Amino acid sequence: MRTLKTLVFLLASTLILNAQKAETPENSYNLGANINQMTLTVAGTLVVATNDGLVGIKPDTNQLLFNFTDYGRVKPEELNFVPMSPYVMVGQTGIANLSAKKAVIDHVSGKVLFTTESKGWKNVFTCDVIMPQNKLVVSGFQKGGGKAENVTPKVGVYDLATGNLDYEFFLTKPGKVTMKYFAVTGTPMLLKDKLLVPTSQGILAKSKTGETLWENKVKNVNWMTTNETESDIYAFAATTNGKNTRIYKLNASGNEVWTEERKVKGNVSNFEILPQGLAVVSDVTGGSGALGAKAESKITMFSAATGDDLWEKAPKTKGYVQHFYVQDDGILFGVYEGGINKISFDGNTLFKKPLKTGENIMLMAQTPQGLIYITSEDANIVDLKTGEQVWSKPLKYKRAASVASTFDAKNNRYLIAADGKIMAIDANSGSVSDFAKCNFDEKEDPNTMQIRNGGVFLSSDQNMTLINFDGKENYHAYYKSPGRSTFGKIAGGVLAVASTAMTVGMSMKAGANRSAFGSVNDLDSYNETGKQAKRAADMFAGIASASFDYLSTRFKATAATENAQFILTNLDGGAGLVKVNKDSGKIDKEIMLKDKKPEYEVDELGGYLFYKANDKTIYSYNLNK
Repeated sequence: MRTLKTLVFLLASTLILNAQKAETPENSYNLGANINQMTLTVAGTLVVATNDGLVGIKPDTNQLLFNFTDYGRVKPEELNFVPMSPYVMVGQTGIANLSAKKAVIDHVSGKVLFTTESKGWKNVFTCDVIMPQNKLVVSGFQKGGGKAENVTPKVGVYDLATGNLDYEFFLTKPGKVTMKYFAVTGTPMLLKDKLLVPTSQGILAKSKTGETLWENKVKNVNWMTTNETESDIYAFAATTNGKNTRIYKLNASGNEVWTEERKVKGNVSNFEILPQGLAVVSDVTGGSGALGAKAESKITMFSAATGDDLWEKAPKTKGYVQHFYVQDDGILFGVYEGGINKISFDGNTLFKKPLKTGENIMLMAQTPQGLIYITSEDANIVDLKTGEQVWSKPLKYKRAASVASTFDAKNNRYLIAADGKIMAIDANSGSVSDFAKCNFDEKEDPNTMQIRNGGVFLSSDQNMTLINFDGKENYHAYYKSPGRSTFGKIAGGVLAVASTAMTVGMSMKAGANRSAFGSVNDLDSYNETGKQAKRAADMFAGIASASFDYLSTRFKATAATENAQFILTNLDGGAGLVKVNKDSGKIDKEIMLKDKKPEYEVDELGGYLFYKANDKTIYSYNLNK
């Protein structure tokens, strides 16, 4: 085996020599200022923070998409890439928050849609992109009126498709003498016929033309959500120390429905409106014992009608809820510290006993046999009704940073890679057998497994292998990393765009404005390839904007990495990137970066490499050719 491995390595070295070389970049961009940070966006645009400002690069043109220099140097902490959108927000704050500057840039079109200066805002306290309505809601002080208007807090609503103002209004009457301090305290919520604005004096409901429809005394709300018909509104206000969160229920007229607000410990991390009630997950941080509450998640079910706690005894989590899924018969949850349980909507435990698992549940998914779970230490399938194990005993392995798995439909078996081997689990009997060895160099744990026509493909950062369906190795390609110290300084590396930055769950917090997107608490089916990308494409297609049309098309396209993997390794003359075919193990392309510590980003959907050639220059390479 060692001889075969050496032969494969020598063969790979020969292939590097014969592979297509790309010394000349597709395009070169001189930014004219030192580069501080590179960020690859969901659109495939590279956004670069420089000493002069912010630059946008599209790899299929040699012109800069945009070069925003209005605010000078932009620090990394001043950038906010709005999830699941074509927008990047720049925010700079002066002393005591008195000189706030905000700008919103469309990194697909390159248009600057909003700046505080161009729209006449002298101080901005909140600036929120509201999706899927595609609006920007701004609060603060605006110039341009009389003396009273200039010192009266105001709200403006802008259409992000055009950057134009929809409507604006003052939080209080200009010139009115009052000792009350008005400020927007959280994220506004845009409903079909009104905008709800949480303030330090209560929630204001404004029409689409700015008239006040109602107001109440529910103060200092952080965020809100509503049911599909918008008849029930829920408002959340966390204490400044984060120890508790108050929950209010309002009707469509802004009146409080419950006799008093409900309190939960910690910050609310998940909230689901169900026919049976309101499911709330809150995370408690801090020490344990007399000095503070134990750090863990709490799960509560409230009556939507009265706000009463429906469960006599809440389930014990004994850790942080990492997975939370709503099913027909109850709530299924998994805890990071280990453990899976299921509880009915009336508070009864559905599993005969809590299921013990290893730490860090990487995967929970639906299969025909039941719920499959994979942790950093073990894996199994359990009956979703009873919690009983389907496999006679859990598949255990040494603690791993990543565990690769897939389902081999042709042979009706699950394949899981850990402990230097691939284990096969028969879907019918649950019997376990060793399928193949996979001892990866540099002691890497496999992180990708997929079924291909020629067998089972397995890979990590520096290793690739294809094993036929009989368990025999077709090839094993290993490319030495440039060095761990170098690798740690790579500005992003090979980014699996479709599977990380694109999930719908990242576009919302705990349920804020979530009714328009649908629930993110549904249990996915195992091995459902492309579901996240399709979900994203469908969401993009529902928003009327040329930039969102582009995103929808991009996510419907086949990823450039479907048949190849890009690996950073040492080539003759320095570090470089190789494009390796998954089926043959042959190198189709190599790009010499000539840099011992390269900084680069790879767009795996579009198939482009962005490389920082020097302090002021970026090259782009087309990896599809």
